[in-house]
Amino acid sequence: MPSIVDRNEQRYVGYRATVRHDGMADVAHRIAAIVGELAERGLAPACAPFLRYLVLGTDMQTVTVEAGVPVAEPVDLGDEYFVDALPAGKYAQATHHGAPGGLFAATADLLAWGEKENVRWDRTVEADGEHWAARLEIYRTDPRVELDANNWDTDLCFRLAD
Repeated sequence: MPSIVDRNEQRYVGYRATVRHDGMADVAHRIAAIVGELAERGLAPACAPFLRYLVLGTDMQTVTVEAGVPVAEPVDLGDEYFVDALPAGKYAQATHHGAPGGLFAATADLLAWGEKENVRWDRTVEADGEHWAARLEIYRTDPRVELDANNWDTDLCFRLAD
């Protein structure tokens, strides 16, 4: 069952791309690259990595998405990467337990719950699609530790409008 949670601002190092759905794996793999770059500098992630969906294209064929790794302090990893912060505020949160293939249905369930509860998402609809302030998939399970994707936990956290 989804719940409403308060989240503090969270700095992160990110990588952004606009891709078709078949390009999502390439963006997701940037999480490991960012973690590796941090490790080379003697730094560890501040908490679980995530994908941040920024724009869902009107044709639902493209998405502008970021791979992000939270950090305690800003760090420059080079031209491919940037430092930003997830906005503080109230978020609707639901946890998906299982393989990533189930995230589409889990997301649909969270959105349906929000509609039923008259939740106002922090999003706008523009000519190029839906723009979200913070629509997150937070990967709480480290796949290097838990190899069975059926045992992975992913939090869906969608920011509410103020």
